[in-house]
Amino acid sequence: RAYQKQAAAPILRAVLQREGKTFAVMFPRQSGKNELQAQLECYLLLLFSQKGGEIVKVSPTLRPQCQTAMRRLERTLKANPLTAPLWKKEAGSVYRLGNAAITFLSGAPGSKIVGATASILLEIDEAQDVNPEKYDREIAPMAASTNAVRVFWGTAWTEDTLLAREIRLAESLQIAADQRVFRIDAHTVEREVPAYKQFVAEQVAKFGRDHPLIKSQFFSEMLTGRGSLFTEARIEKMSGSHAFLSEPLPYERYVLLIDVAGSDETSSHLSAAGERDATALTLCRLQPPESECQAVWGYDWQVVQRICWINLPLTEQIERLTSFIRYWNPSQVVVDATGVGAGVAAALLQTFGDGVVLPFVFSAASKSKLGWHFLAMIDAGRWQEAQPNDEPEFAEQISLQQLFYRQLRACQVELVAGPQKAMRWGIKPGVTDPITGQFLHDDLLMSAALAAYLDERIGAGSSGETLIVRRGDPLKSLDKGY
Repeated sequence: RAYQKQAAAPILRAVLQREGKTFAVMFPRQSGKNELQAQLECYLLLLFSQKGGEIVKVSPTLRPQCQTAMRRLERTLKANPLTAPLWKKEAGSVYRLGNAAITFLSGAPGSKIVGATASILLEIDEAQDVNPEKYDREIAPMAASTNAVRVFWGTAWTEDTLLAREIRLAESLQIAADQRVFRIDAHTVEREVPAYKQFVAEQVAKFGRDHPLIKSQFFSEMLTGRGSLFTEARIEKMSGSHAFLSEPLPYERYVLLIDVAGSDETSSHLSAAGERDATALTLCRLQPPESECQAVWGYDWQVVQRICWINLPLTEQIERLTSFIRYWNPSQVVVDATGVGAGVAAALLQTFGDGVVLPFVFSAASKSKLGWHFLAMIDAGRWQEAQPNDEPEFAEQISLQQLFYRQLRACQVELVAGPQKAMRWGIKPGVTDPITGQFLHDDLLMSAALAAYLDERIGAGSSGETLIVRRGDPLKSLDKGY
């Protein structure tokens, strides 16, 4: 492909002419970056098989990234008739072709990799996930004595990554006749690979063009490492056209999301003694998408009612929840089962069974995953807030909706470096509500985000269970009054 050749040619020329340059190559996901690496490595091993030399390739982790890179090179060496009879594997992570060799190393923080020397080429794969300090202290010296060419491969993430730093440095050195940064996006790939265009279009439809993973992984846009998670543009996408409900309607599917007061949600913004502590309920109607195209990505989630119970004893919460569930008859109940929430979840499981009640336990990893999927629902327009009206009976609902929006605006995010693509998110301690002046919590926000856990399980194409709409016998209601 032309965009692969555009990067390969200058790198090869710099290696052959011993120019000692630094290159940065940023490709979107699944666009042939790893295949280009394997072909380049295979060619250089063959080229230097008589003269001799060393290639060193560093990946963020041993498993799976180093092992994946080794398997890919093996396939390439076996497929090439010139290299197939000549190569051999040595010492676990060393591949040799004649007098030339490539060594694969892990750049994980705890790995011990000092001592290797790169005389032909030093490669840093997925450089956005390699610690910059680790590179400067242990990896960069591998090319020092030989001034070997250095190539940083990767995909966009945040501005403070090793890849972002090296792109800035390489851009400061390059001129028109000496390109050192090769940064392509999905549009470039689409022009040569029509199937890729369809794949990316599906991902954009599923997650939304503004989802951080879409922006970085497919369109090579750097992300801000920290800041506001729910921008005004993202909040505007939540606006729906439906109304609040005070009672269930026939033949509709409802889901209840419960964030339990006092639960540990793995963040530092928990309530201190004496502060407001609320259990938040979010009741949603699951609405099938209007078109078959939209249906690929699952239901629309329409918020029809919210409830907050402040400093309410757990026994009374369980009683109220039981009555509420029996009245609304939701198909599924997702409940925060972290900390004290475990008792609430256990009580609901005993009453309604695991076919209805779905416990969710917060951890750093599960909360990160929950946040990413909730963003996808919002950016795809599938999380929909009710349209406020002037009816007095919904005044409290409007007030809670506005509080939910204030919690969204106060929520901060920090993207964590590393292959896990994790994020920490929540409302920082000490943040006050601009309306009430009281400390602002994220109970309504966490309640809403629990939708992402169920949505991932029931979405089209998932292996999750089918939702069964549990409805009462309509004949029983007709018996009343007769």
